[in-house]
Amino acid sequence: MELTETKRKLFIFTLLAGTFTMSISQSALSTAYPALMHFFAVDAATIQWLTTGFMLMMCVMMPVSPWLLNNISFKHLYLSVLALFGVGTLMIIFAPTFWLALLGRLLEATAVGILFPSFQTVLMTITPKDKRGQTMGAAGLVMGSALAVGPIISGIVLNFLRWQDLFWLFCFLMLVIFLVACVTISDVMERKPSQLDVCSLFYEGFGLGTLLYALTALKDPRQPLLNLLLLVLGLCLLIAFCRRQLKLTTPLLELRIVKYLDFDIGLLLTGLSYVSLIVVTIVFPLYYQKILGLSPLASGLSLVLPAVLLSVLNPVTGKLADKWGFKPVLLVGASMLLGGWAGLLLWQDHLGLPLLIAFSMVIEGGNAFVMMPATTLGANSVPKNLIAHATALTTTIRQLLGSLGVMLATLLLSSAGQSITQKSSYSRVFICFLLIEAVALVLALRLKEVKK
Repeated sequence: MELTETKRKLFIFTLLAGTFTMSISQSALSTAYPALMHFFAVDAATIQWLTTGFMLMMCVMMPVSPWLLNNISFKHLYLSVLALFGVGTLMIIFAPTFWLALLGRLLEATAVGILFPSFQTVLMTITPKDKRGQTMGAAGLVMGSALAVGPIISGIVLNFLRWQDLFWLFCFLMLVIFLVACVTISDVMERKPSQLDVCSLFYEGFGLGTLLYALTALKDPRQPLLNLLLLVLGLCLLIAFCRRQLKLTTPLLELRIVKYLDFDIGLLLTGLSYVSLIVVTIVFPLYYQKILGLSPLASGLSLVLPAVLLSVLNPVTGKLADKWGFKPVLLVGASMLLGGWAGLLLWQDHLGLPLLIAFSMVIEGGNAFVMMPATTLGANSVPKNLIAHATALTTTIRQLLGSLGVMLATLLLSSAGQSITQKSSYSRVFICFLLIEAVALVLALRLKEVKK
């Protein structure tokens, strides 16, 4: 279905509004942990499952998005996602026990896991190829802004109201977006109905879920054998999933797209840049609190400037990618990522708050030059009918590499009998991610595309 320019802009605005609200709810929850722990009478390890479980369910649902886009009207799919997220949020508000709240959180994650790959696929489908960078830059602006303002909104609400009122805010926003979407969202995707392969769904769901759970649990040394068995089981199920996709005529997730070199490079660059982004949001607050002695509030506020820079640069880098081509933009971004980690390593003995904020801004600025442009590059490298599969695979691998990055950083901080209160623990992290982003720079140099 062709859209006029006005309808296309309203369509994109409504689509990004839903994404923005869901992204805020994802980043704002950690601020509410103390209140939730007190209300449900659970410890920190238990309450953390509201985030861990969310990530697991979100990753499991991402590869299913291409099948949903091919078999369900996008308008109905988008409205269903909004409704599902709203139901999950209401369950959290009224939950008398933690486990019901966790179930509500998993419903939210199901909605997010479907929407995040789908909205990127739809944006690139309805946008001319030479303007995709700019459109995906706007998407990056929305997601980056949510990352920046989520904890701030949560802090303001919790300072004056109950934790339930934070979720009531999300419910209200979802209701408004739902009503607007009934008018502005159209069925823009061409459908190709196919039967859902239950066996593939089983392999993917249990394989990815078990693998991510095992990676998360590796930080707990109390059950090393069980964690190792779960890791092996998850890998075996995912191998079975991949083999089945290559045999099926209409696979759940088309893995043959890896034959496109630029897609592979875009996929890896997106994941490697996301690794730096997610690790910065975890390692830097620890450094601020454990090494510099800052309060949790001060350490949280120290992340606002880098997040704002990320938000501001995203639409700029999208326009530059459309104007100059992807390779120059990705080379700049990969160099910034490498330079940020190199600076942390070289000045590790003199790292105060100003230097740390400056280097985190370099890293997150580099992320703006890499993540969304690389995602767009990957989608541009495959035929239009495979964009949904390309986006789903990219988003899933990005989340998987993010989980691996967090696990690696955690292990490095606590290995060799050292603790997070020692600077040498952080030096290992700086060296490791310097090497990872060196790989990203090599990948950017391998790109064939030089100009628009």
